Amino acid sequence: MISKIEAIFAPWSDARSPGLAVLVRKDDHTIFERGYGVRDLRTFTAIDATTNFRLASCTKQFTAMAIMLLVHEGKLRYDQPLTEIFPEFPAYGKAITVRHLLNHTSGLQDYEVLMQTAKHPGWTEENQIHDADVLSLLETETNAVLFPPGTKWAYSNSGYVVLGLIAAKVSGKSFGQFLNERIFAPLKMKQTIAYEKGQNEVANRAFGHTKQANGWKQTDQSSTSATLGDGGVYSSLRDLAKWDDALGHPTLLGENEMRAAWNPVELVGGARPQWPADSDRLAGTPVAYGFGWFLDPYHGRPRMWHYGETTGFHTYIERFAGDGALTVVVLCNRTDLNPEQLAANVADLSPAPR
Repeated sequence: MISKIEAIFAPWSDARSPGLAVLVRKDDHTIFERGYGVRDLRTFTAIDATTNFRLASCTKQFTAMAIMLLVHEGKLRYDQPLTEIFPEFPAYGKAITVRHLLNHTSGLQDYEVLMQTAKHPGWTEENQIHDADVLSLLETETNAVLFPPGTKWAYSNSGYVVLGLIAAKVSGKSFGQFLNERIFAPLKMKQTIAYEKGQNEVANRAFGHTKQANGWKQTDQSSTSATLGDGGVYSSLRDLAKWDDALGHPTLLGENEMRAAWNPVELVGGARPQWPADSDRLAGTPVAYGFGWFLDPYHGRPRMWHYGETTGFHTYIERFAGDGALTVVVLCNRTDLNPEQLAANVADLSPAPR
């Protein structure tokens, strides 16, 4: 199997181009851990198992865990309305619960859409929007929901930014500090951080790139790269293996509590969620989402997974549980690769878990 995995990724072993990092774990053991290409085009440092990539939306699984830990402690409730946590939030927030935010049924508008109409001089790569700005945008709307909460499903970066803010307010710590103290440090994920420019630094950092007609361009940051709850965590293969261990043998929460994250959401009336009409090739097809994880099967095999896509980075994590358990992580610091397909190619090499 190892030689077949190597063959899948061999085309990207160029030591002068951005690349990717690949982790494959089978039956709770790492069987493949390798980097291809370089972290950046200034030093040409090779990507390896300790290279830290921006996880983008794969961050959401950590944000969800933060909320679950606070629920475990009795400091939050899944059915708690947004206005109970942020009393200054407009009245439309009364119908939005923590659970709605976790499973993308809140109906909140995407903050990137609101940025385009905001009375603001303009967010840029140098002048980035932050979590508090997102909350302010949502609070200036008198009715910023796309649909009544719980009646439809729509992927919401806004919802996960708000969840990060909820974790910070309820815990009395910054979101990054809470993640470190309650998740990363206990699991010995020593290099994983929620990156905040000017406040911390990413060790062994991979920088994002985009391929253009005349070569590679570093495209590491955008106007939305500073938000945290929806996509601000950086991590490495080595640390994500520890995270995978913690999910396979629940250590932060008990197994019963973890099941809440792995139950697909049902809409009001029991309807099955579908991808919205603006979701390109997926429009109108069923979607299963729990807390920070998609739960759609792959060729009939139960699976939990998530993708991440942001300026200069594409990421993908998928887990098949049970006997013959398999985890595949693909982290790219270039945007011309499809980590979801690459991970599927690896999964196809392994017999289905029983």
